Amino acid sequence: MATLIDGKKVRDHNLEIMKGEVAELNAQGVYPCLCVIIVGSDPASRVYVNNKKKACENIGIVSREYAMPEETTTEELLSLIDELNADKSVSGILCQMPVPKHIDSKAVLERIDPAKDVDCFHPYNVGKLVQGDNVMLPCTPAGMVEMLDYMGVEISGKHCVIIGRSDIVGKPMALLMLQRNATVTICHSRTANLSEVCSQADILVAAVGRPNFVTADMVKDGAIILDVGINRMEDGKLCGDVNFAECEPKASMITPVPGGVGPMTITMLMRNTITAEKVAKNIK
Repeated sequence: MATLIDGKKVRDHNLEIMKGEVAELNAQGVYPCLCVIIVGSDPASRVYVNNKKKACENIGIVSREYAMPEETTTEELLSLIDELNADKSVSGILCQMPVPKHIDSKAVLERIDPAKDVDCFHPYNVGKLVQGDNVMLPCTPAGMVEMLDYMGVEISGKHCVIIGRSDIVGKPMALLMLQRNATVTICHSRTANLSEVCSQADILVAAVGRPNFVTADMVKDGAIILDVGINRMEDGKLCGDVNFAECEPKASMITPVPGGVGPMTITMLMRNTITAEKVAKNIK
């Protein structure tokens, strides 16, 4: 039976450390501040924004929300970002995606000052990540690496297979694992012999967005499985990209869904906000 990697426990451990860091900064007159922009009334986006606000309140980060109407233009949104870029009291800026279709999301992401890009989506920060010289961390991948560290997993020398090549999870996860001296294989819809490739993984990352996609024949005995997927089934229940019932008996460690990788994304967003403020104030 695999050991469960409890994302909530890892989250709470990290947030407690950050709470102490924020208190120390406050004692020096330094106040990390995260600004979150939400355009329109997408229900899922509202939930995500509320969760980010709660996380900020939990550890003492100043939280500002900018709720803009659905009809907001690209120019109006860029103007707000310019104001926040220039505001020295702002540590981090995040524009909740997706934005309404008439807004140029690429222009929005590229307008955020890379030093305040706590999502690590700006091309400059992506380039720094490729070079291994990054300050900002891609939140979901960084959360998975933090989970492995918490569980005492030695990443160096391991073969990490990632199913999915998205800009948000697959590609940045590959780069973070390379930084930690793993051997990395990225799989996708055109990968030949997918099951065979996946079954060679010491660490298997499922980020494909298809429920129960990973089955037992794709898992090596003793593998560590990180399931990024979160899919709502017809009965209303959530499940991951990994068929948990099939794969758990073969794995040595596995993340559950829900309660696995999910809680770590906002946790690493908090870490980036603190880091951005420290860099801006030249605090080691």
